Amino acid sequence: MAASVASLVARRGAACWCVGGGGAAVPRRPAPTVVRRYMSSSLRPVFVAGASKLGVRRNQPDTTLAGLGGEAVREALADADVDPSHPGALFVGNMLSGMLSEQQHLGVLVANAGGMTGVEALTAEACCGAGGAALRLGYMAVAGGLHETVVVAGVEHMSHTDLATTTHGLATASHWETEGSRGETFVSLNGLMMKHYMARYGVEHNVFAPFSINAHYNASLSSHAVFRNKILTDKDYNNSRVISDPITLHDASPICDGAAAVVLTSNSALCDPANSVLITGSAASTDQLAVSQREDPLHLSAVANSTKQALAQARLSHADVDIFELHDAYSIMACLSLESAGFVQPGEGPDFAARGDITRTGRLPIATSGGLKARGHPVGATGVYQVAEMTDQLRGRAGENQCPRNSVTMVQNIGGSGASVFSHVLVKA
Repeated sequence: MAASVASLVARRGAACWCVGGGGAAVPRRPAPTVVRRYMSSSLRPVFVAGASKLGVRRNQPDTTLAGLGGEAVREALADADVDPSHPGALFVGNMLSGMLSEQQHLGVLVANAGGMTGVEALTAEACCGAGGAALRLGYMAVAGGLHETVVVAGVEHMSHTDLATTTHGLATASHWETEGSRGETFVSLNGLMMKHYMARYGVEHNVFAPFSINAHYNASLSSHAVFRNKILTDKDYNNSRVISDPITLHDASPICDGAAAVVLTSNSALCDPANSVLITGSAASTDQLAVSQREDPLHLSAVANSTKQALAQARLSHADVDIFELHDAYSIMACLSLESAGFVQPGEGPDFAARGDITRTGRLPIATSGGLKARGHPVGATGVYQVAEMTDQLRGRAGENQCPRNSVTMVQNIGGSGASVFSHVLVKA
């Protein structure tokens, strides 16, 4: 077996030093034991040194992209106790800024607002998976040794425009020639998948209720969720207004604004030695962009592939995962993600949810702070929110949203209706 990162550090001396993006020398501690278990010598360990997540909100008149992104970056750097001059790069996830705010070039915009002017900065776009894409870029930059420390941020401002404009912008993430240009939206596409599911397995619409009810209950405990005061009941779900048959209002995530950020580093000296978080697996995969061109519309192959790859890199199995923070933009997507990722068999997602296995005290908690459904889905920022939330879980600082089993978490961010998927495994170091 190849020499571990820890052994390489040991050969170079436990008191070796490294240089950050701002030129400051920082002492590097020997890598912790978990690095020897999970990482090969070809990659540097990637720690989450700091995290922040702003409250997800809607229709706030003074909200700006720069204001949101800058605040999230500054808070993450403060959480990591890292000077803004230290990171070598900033990666920003966003989908809609050019269409809804007439502002591109968010890498520079957020760098300026976050006090990181002069740093390498760029924007990642993978529609709803942009946050996960930015995290993947940040992970590769640190694991590959290009940078010691980077910041990953996600920001979206989308509630200030009218519904038709926002819906049109979101639809550009579909296959425009065969879907978006013909009037399909992500509500209608998810409705199509839900119809297929109901027909194949002979179930009624109400079997998806536990996914939404669980999300809303967890959001009611969360300080940063958009639906903090909206606990959902079976009656609420069953009486909800249909927006694209069979999808109802309570199946869909809300349009909202938000920003989150994390600081990634290979330098364990920047982390609390008693409370470190390590990314041990990172993977990305794609499927056919058009749902109609997939062999099976109910099997999300990119979810399956990226899950398998991330777990393999982390040297873990499905049974090792304590929390699966999945992409529940719609209740059907939560169900299909559980099944396609391999945590339950096809057709068993609704029963798994109905038994309470997805609750915070269940076998595999999901949407632990409300998920996309009830924390909110500021699309380009969602993937970074997920990582910030799982960092809190692993550090034991999730408050009322804390899960009792929280040593290994998987975060999965999806672009489109399963067309691009980014999966990351985070563990207690």
